[in-house]
Formats: sequence, structure tokens, C-alpha cells
Amino acid sequence: MKGKMAILCIIALLLTPIYALADTAEGDVIITLGEDLDKQQKEVMLKELNGNDNSETITVSNAEERKYLGDLIPKAQLGTRAISSSSITYTAKGTGLEVETHNINWVTKDMYLNALITAGVKDAKIKVVAPFEVSGTAALTGLIKAYEVSSDEVIPEDVKKVANQEMIETAKLGDKIGAEDAAALMAKIKEEMAKNAPQSDAELRGIIEQAAKELGISLTEEQIQSLMDLFNKMKELNIDWNQVGEQLNQAREKMTKFLQSEEGQTFLTKLKDFFVSIIEAIKALFS
Repeated sequence: MKGKMAILCIIALLLTPIYALADTAEGDVIITLGEDLDKQQKEVMLKELNGNDNSETITVSNAEERKYLGDLIPKAQLGTRAISSSSITYTAKGTGLEVETHNINWVTKDMYLNALITAGVKDAKIKVVAPFEVSGTAALTGLIKAYEVSSDEVIPEDVKKVANQEMIETAKLGDKIGAEDAAALMAKIKEEMAKNAPQSDAELRGIIEQAAKELGISLTEEQIQSLMDLFNKMKELNIDWNQVGEQLNQAREKMTKFLQSEEGQTFLTKLKDFFVSIIEAIKALFS
């Protein structure tokens, strides 16, 4: 039950909007490249991102990363080079976001999605890659920068900051309780805020603690306070929580349709077979 709730909550989190996306054409593609890639690496990244010399590209520097992430994560983790690269391919309205990564070892797919949706991005296929394993922070900065260029819309600085903070807080929490549980908790909190927006810190704390309890997650006082700080900042951005609730309902509908589809049934069968094989392997150890 907890696993199903986690899946639903993660998808709900990924579909939560804050700002509307400006008009973009289906099929539009924009590529971001880390500034510190050498010529050969750039060629490899362009090929992996299905780009070419004529593709619209944006360069992302480590200085740009530090502007938004420097106060949120240790310098050693942020590094001194911008390597990770990415592409955004806009899709039809209502198709949602889809992320694929390669050689990214710290920022997860869910973290990219969370930050991008907080910034107002939706309906696109996102690909994040690197020539070798890296944290992936340059790609996040690049994706938000690419959105501004492709949509011709300036994202307010406070929105960029809270989007990055959301990603980092989820990542830090994930280091302690697991990435899936961390993402599920963030989604559950948003779900409850959509139903009944807290009017005080006490109400917000209650929502966080109840969400954690329902998901079977134990939080420290420090973790609760970090979440309160984050969601209080989100409240200041005047989020349309009614729209958030609608997106959460749509997420449930999408999950139901997926599980009922041939693809969903195939996925569940493979998942079942996987766990059966593990159980059989454990039994064999004691036989």
C-alpha cells in the first residue's frame, strides 16, 4: 500500500504547477551544454541529445550554477566545472513532463521534474546527459535558462531560488530516508495544502507531520523545520492551490489508465516476476 501511495504521490508532485508556461510550438527543441565540455565531448553530447551543429544551443557555466545553488549545497559537491548537458523537446498540451538521464549520479529524474514544474515548465520531454558521471546540477540550471529563452518569458528570481531549494531539500531528505519516500512526502504535503491551505505555522507543521505519518516516514525536528521553511516560501509565491488539486486528480486518473493499459499490465508482470526471482534466490540459499 505504501508503495502504491509513493508512486501516486511522486506523479502528483511532478504534475504540480506554479506558473503557466508561455506559448511554445510542439516539437520545438533547445539544447544546453556545459561550458567546460571539450570539443569532442560537445560533439558526443549533441549526438546523444539528437542535436547537430544547427540546433539551438545554450551554454551553462559553473558561475551560473553557483548563483542559485551556492548557498544550498557544499562547494565540493557543486564542483568547479559545468559538464552536464540537456535538451527540452516541447510536446502536445496536457502530455506532461518526461525525463531521461544518463551519467547523472546525484540529481534524480524526480528532482529535475520538481524544480522545472515549480519554475512553470510542463509538456516536454527532457533528456539530461554527461560524458561521465557527474552530479547533474549544471543541467538543472541550463534547463531553467533554456525555458526562458525558448518561451521568451523571464522567470522571477524568487521562483528560480525556491525551485532550486525544493530540489536540494528533496535530495538531502532523500539521502536520509530514500529518494522515493522523499519525493512522495513532498507530493503528499502539496496534496494536503491543495485541499486546505495552512493559515499558520502550526497548521503547516500539522500537515507535514500527518503526511509523514501516513507514509510511514519518521522525520527529525530539523527536517520538519527545513520543510516548513521551504513551504512557507512557496506560500509567498501565491500558488494557485485549486489548480494544484486539479493536477493531483489528473495524476490519479493517469495512473489508473496506465495500470489498466497493456503497457501497465506488462510492467506489473515484470515487477512481480522480479520479486519472485529474488524470493526464490533467497530460498535457494537455505535449501
